[in-house]
Amino acid sequence: MKFLALVTEKNENGEIINSVQQLDESYLPEGEILVKVEWAGLNYKDGLCLSGGGGLVRNYPHVAGIDFAGSVISSTDNRYKQGDKVILTGWRVGEVSWGGYAELARVRADYLVPLPANMSTREAMIIGTAGFTAQLAISRLKENGLTKEMGEILVTGAGGGVGSIATMLLAKEGFTVAALTGREETKQALLDLGANLIIDRSELMKETKKILESERWAGVIDNVGGPMLGNILKSVKYGCGVAAIGLAGGANWNASIIPFIIRAVNLYGIDSVMVPFKKRQKIWQYLAQNFAQEKYAPLVSEVALKDLPKYAGKILKGEIMGRIIVQPKN
Repeated sequence: MKFLALVTEKNENGEIINSVQQLDESYLPEGEILVKVEWAGLNYKDGLCLSGGGGLVRNYPHVAGIDFAGSVISSTDNRYKQGDKVILTGWRVGEVSWGGYAELARVRADYLVPLPANMSTREAMIIGTAGFTAQLAISRLKENGLTKEMGEILVTGAGGGVGSIATMLLAKEGFTVAALTGREETKQALLDLGANLIIDRSELMKETKKILESERWAGVIDNVGGPMLGNILKSVKYGCGVAAIGLAGGANWNASIIPFIIRAVNLYGIDSVMVPFKKRQKIWQYLAQNFAQEKYAPLVSEVALKDLPKYAGKILKGEIMGRIIVQPKN
């Protein structure tokens, strides 16, 4: 069986080249499930894979795409049969093994989650890894005591996929959301999603020599990391926490241990890659019931497979608002 794929290659000079090619099914990696990919998403990691950044891809040629949804073509695992609708996020698919930027994907059955009954594959990829991660972060904060009566929740990098979806989900639950962004064009969209106020990124980038600042945040979903995270920790309320998701602002931050031992602040690491099946299924069922597809629709863009490399550069620069999705065909 032949199929189209966006193939990422590295030439003899170390340059990354992306092109849409027709491949034979025999090129696909091993796995119990062959999937017809109906929709895939563009994520920060995909930007790295398509540009050769971060050392995520070790072997070329490669097919990126860390999340996708589609229909089972064939299965040697009794959990899935032909025609079943499935979702894949995580498990380093699209990084270590070939991913969703192709008409076909072959993966291990353990990596899949059944598509919720009231969700289409397109809707699943509008949510994608971004929405899945956003809900993981919200659930973690709530499991550790966060309630809407406790005050403002800060969402950094709110214009991106994770941040915008987190903003919408928190607002729907009645939380007071402070959405942080450095892009003027994203501000009204975030207010439309339910943000109560907009904070300019520059406000939390200012250097401060204080060990602690006035308590403000009842919870934080941080997509930025870097120096901003150090500043934010100084203003988290007693006993409250930060769910750390991303590092668009860098992997290192300057801070002291004081917020943790004086105010009992918690820092929660959020990983969406290795989440066990039962928890994955629970998160997807929650999203199927609570994600407002119509409200989020203005933030969704569909692009062609061949155009993904261009948008990869934009997502790495923080220039993408909301979610970009693709049907894997030329």
